[in-house]
Amino acid sequence: MAKHSRKIMSNSPAPWVAWYKTARWRDLKRQVHLRDNFTCRRTGIVLVGRHPAPNSPIANHKVPHRGDPALFWDPDNIETIAKSVHDGEVQREEQGSLVQRGIWY
Repeated sequence: MAKHSRKIMSNSPAPWVAWYKTARWRDLKRQVHLRDNFTCRRTGIVLVGRHPAPNSPIANHKVPHRGDPALFWDPDNIETIAKSVHDGEVQREEQGSLVQRGIWY
């Protein structure tokens, strides 16, 4: 039964997922992109693409927030990066962190 409960929990979106759909988030990520001059903080490339282009800007949490509202909304914890960087390098970093901490979902 515990296995079944975990499966249900892992398929349910975390409450903070809704934060990404708010006007507050849209405004914050726009402010971060403007602050960073629409330039990837990891590669220095100017990001002129529109989502889902690899050269489109993504607002990335430097320290994964994992539902902590202070980290989620802190503009100093957000950097502009290219979608290609986010989907590659950053995802590998985050997945490696989960494995090291013993979290598999």
